[in-house]
Amino acid sequence: AEILPKPGGAQNQQTGLGRIAPQRYFWSPTGDALLFVSPDSLYWFDLNKKTGKKLTPARPEKDPDKAAIHDPKFSPDGRWVSFVRGYDLWVVSVTAGQEKQLTRGGREELRNGQLDWVYPEELDIRTAYWWSPDSSQIAYLQMDEQPVTKYPLVNFLSYTGETETIRYPIAGDANPIVRVGVVRVGVVPVAGAAASATAANSRWIDTGRDTNIYIARVDWLRDSKRLAIQRLNRQQNKLELLFADAADGRSQVALTEEDKYWINLHDDLYFFTDGQRFLWSSERDGFRHLYLYDLSGKLLKQVTRGAWEVTGLAGVDEKRRAIYFTATEKSPIERHLYRVTLDDGALGRVTREDGTHSINMAPDAAHYVDTYSNAMTPPRQELAQAEGTRVAVVNENKVAELAAYALQPVEFFTTAGADGTPLEAMMIKPAGFDPSKKYPALVHLYGGPHGQVVRNAWGSSNFLWHQMMAQKGFLIFAVDNRGMAARGHAFETPLFHRMGQVELADQLAGVSYLKSLPYVDGARIGIWGWSYGGYMTCYAMLNAPEVFKAGFAGAPVTDWRQYDTIYTERYMGLPKDNAEGYKNSSPVTHAAKLKGKLLIAAGTDDDNVHFANTVELSEQFIQAGRYAEIQIYPGRGHGISDRPARLHLFRRVTQFFLDNL
Repeated sequence: AEILPKPGGAQNQQTGLGRIAPQRYFWSPTGDALLFVSPDSLYWFDLNKKTGKKLTPARPEKDPDKAAIHDPKFSPDGRWVSFVRGYDLWVVSVTAGQEKQLTRGGREELRNGQLDWVYPEELDIRTAYWWSPDSSQIAYLQMDEQPVTKYPLVNFLSYTGETETIRYPIAGDANPIVRVGVVRVGVVPVAGAAASATAANSRWIDTGRDTNIYIARVDWLRDSKRLAIQRLNRQQNKLELLFADAADGRSQVALTEEDKYWINLHDDLYFFTDGQRFLWSSERDGFRHLYLYDLSGKLLKQVTRGAWEVTGLAGVDEKRRAIYFTATEKSPIERHLYRVTLDDGALGRVTREDGTHSINMAPDAAHYVDTYSNAMTPPRQELAQAEGTRVAVVNENKVAELAAYALQPVEFFTTAGADGTPLEAMMIKPAGFDPSKKYPALVHLYGGPHGQVVRNAWGSSNFLWHQMMAQKGFLIFAVDNRGMAARGHAFETPLFHRMGQVELADQLAGVSYLKSLPYVDGARIGIWGWSYGGYMTCYAMLNAPEVFKAGFAGAPVTDWRQYDTIYTERYMGLPKDNAEGYKNSSPVTHAAKLKGKLLIAAGTDDDNVHFANTVELSEQFIQAGRYAEIQIYPGRGHGISDRPARLHLFRRVTQFFLDNL
């Protein structure tokens, strides 16, 4: 009998999480078994007995979408595996191998426990259901997408013009209507018992009368009786933490965050085992910091403070009353692990090497795995004790062959923005650098909220391409303008309701610095970026045509009226309330100003920044009598990431800059 999926299948399975690549297998909570996932089946492998079994029976569904398994999870006690199939929640008993359907009525436009497109993309939410700690209940999101715009993605490689329709809420239009349900799982069936055909009744949580909101986060309290729900208004400037009774659905507001501009979401909610207190993070003093509350919503103390950002809660050692978190305290271009004590607030940095540390801490906060890199060192993993003592090198990743490439060093420094604000910047000088020569410069940018280009971290493929361009005689430059991450909320908000303008002003200040260097040829400056960086490249080429001689824009937004609700409205407001801002911030408005050489690359199957953005800008160039080069990638998505297309693209981009700078 077939026990495990046959080799050679797809390497990535669907999970209902949009663009998230899942694991091929999952560890059981006890660590003695593995769960393997194929497109429509679950397989259990006992590591002690070295035996396996198929957990889910074969289904006669002709439609593979209805048979597909999404977002599988173990219950906390390891006795159940939950999953979504046919837009409904199911569980299967690990011991008895019997399925139980928990919800009914799910369909493409009414998802029970399965995410839509926009929530994972813009709220960074990774699942639509959550087990209670005692494994007796599941809380889930029901997402009603009937009001949401249907958007067609055309397969131009098919002879018949096949289309796939997705639900995509465009700025100013309707969002999905979301509510929170709770369903009991019930008892574990006896082996050999018939599968349950009756779905349990869901209890609906009161999240208020206004349905034009976002349910941004859902968590269980440790008692398995209450839920913590984060409710965000449509304007995204008011966030409320609700505590709800899972039995009767009643809820109350525990705390409220409000901001003049917008609220940045976080995943820093932690409930203490005493059932009396919780940790929360907020930007209320201008920087993200940790705060201690009691369950009534009373603030007990601010745990961290300073002109730096907490970037994530890593773990809590309740016995030693210590909290571990990552932060920018040392530098905004680095990430380190810190420890603070609840009693006296003593702060200490745990990680020592300059660079970026990504931390995965054990549940008891006694050990952590540190994935570390810097600008010249590829990522490596180490296991360490909580105080920082190394236990073992998990992956040294020496990459000895890098030495053969004679990589140019990355230089970090600060330069002044348009208003005098110090900005983080970096530079890679050309190979064989001669200060008496003049070199063309290539500016790399992202420019948008939550992004950073200037990081003391391994830069992966972009970094290696920049190194290749440096070997071809280019100077590489980047500056992180106002509006970007890790510098506090006041550093982000200048772009509010006027995207592109402040970002470009700071980028131009960076270019002015470049032109002041005796070895930079100010007449040969290029610019490039992807996504928001592609948008900024187009915006810069059109609004500073005398500055940039050539630009490459990957997957650019060209008209903010075409982008999604959550992201666009957070920074630009509703189109009806900021029509002039939308117009001025969109490259399509400025198409007639193009003078330099512009190359745009776009995938026709991009479900994030739709291909229509490139088409609309192309039409405006036609109307204005301007010319740009456009490279189309049929069937590719936002990243154009498959090997043949990626090689094709960057060979063309390389030649484009060689020809035009």
